[in-house]
Amino acid sequence: MYVVIFRARIRQFDTEYPAMAARMRELALTRFGCLQFHAVTEGDQEIALSYWPDEASIRAWRAHPEHALAQQAGRERWYASYTVQVAQVTREYTVGAAHPAASEGPA
Repeated sequence: MYVVIFRARIRQFDTEYPAMAARMRELALTRFGCLQFHAVTEGDQEIALSYWPDEASIRAWRAHPEHALAQQAGRERWYASYTVQVAQVTREYTVGAAHPAASEGPA
């Protein structure tokens, strides 16, 4: 499993941003194999974590034309700067009943 970590400094969100963000989340989860997607905004900082089964799914998502338009809008309108990191999850732990489908990868 892979995680894409998107960290951004927000320039300004306009009225189109919420709909675009919801559409990108929907596409990632329903058409590109994204396993989970979580985003949090605090002040002028945003972080989004998306989990993927493999790098091919991430590359397909990155290259999708609708996502490319959203990326362009992000660079031009919504974000002052951003960083994207892609990492492989090598271990996962869950404690408690909140996540009953826990799994642990190789130690």
